[in-house]
Amino acid sequence: MCEKFYIISDGSCDLPPQLVKEKNVTVVPFYVSFDGVHYQKEIEEIGIRDFYRRMVEEPEVYPKSSMPSVQDYVDAFLPVVKRGVPVICICITTKFSGSMQSAVNARDMLLEDYPDAKITVIDATINTVLQGLYVLEAVRLRDSLADYEEAVEKLEEIKSTGRIFFTVGNIEYLRHGGRIGKVAGIAGSILGIRPVITLKQGEIFPSGIARSRKKSMDKTVDLIVNYLEELGEPIEHFSVAAGYGYDYEECAAYRDMVLKALKEKYGLRELPIYQIGATIGVHTGPYPLGLGIIKKSVL
Repeated sequence: MCEKFYIISDGSCDLPPQLVKEKNVTVVPFYVSFDGVHYQKEIEEIGIRDFYRRMVEEPEVYPKSSMPSVQDYVDAFLPVVKRGVPVICICITTKFSGSMQSAVNARDMLLEDYPDAKITVIDATINTVLQGLYVLEAVRLRDSLADYEEAVEKLEEIKSTGRIFFTVGNIEYLRHGGRIGKVAGIAGSILGIRPVITLKQGEIFPSGIARSRKKSMDKTVDLIVNYLEELGEPIEHFSVAAGYGYDYEECAAYRDMVLKALKEKYGLRELPIYQIGATIGVHTGPYPLGLGIIKKSVL
């Protein structure tokens, strides 16, 4: 069978390595550092569990992430380009990282030697588990035998529908990473509040606060229900998943709670769980928990 196109994404997509292999996707990893000097490739050189364990054991240390280099993308693109297969590369929102620019620079370099190469680099405008759902939608398009141009068009059409509704264990990592104002960070430290946050079109927006973890989790469910009501479409038209950081057991209980709510109201039958990786974990801390939703393409 002719290979219509090949899918590459950066490490922000947070898809499990086994699933990436099964779906025949290449992931270009981010780097993470706990000292600002020595950086390790996520998953390849430092496992996600080890990353979170260090955060939990060393709460005074704020790790940093670094985007893939141009050469990292050249190394990912080149074998596909040599086969004469078009590439669709899906990158984390440009408002969070320069990963897409590295990919664009790599594409431009390769076009000098391979002028007939087809490489489309897409700003996903989303990240983490939601980006993973977007990549899986690209896989669905590929496996449905959609051609290269059609797949790019459909992926561009749906990305604005992506939302993440999430909460964190505390507000300090968001404050430290500059993702929210310092005043909110100070208030969070004093009052012990837990923020509820929406990510859409590449940016995060406050969606309320809660006095307990349970109430913040409940608010994420309210947000996704409100979003579905706003769109007025059946749940079958969307991909939905739960994401977590360090505590799988907590997320499993959260998943069951969400499934109960969405099954009763919309008939949702399953809700996969994916672990949020280091790229976003450096900003959320070890206890992010939330939901990603994006519309499926119409085939």
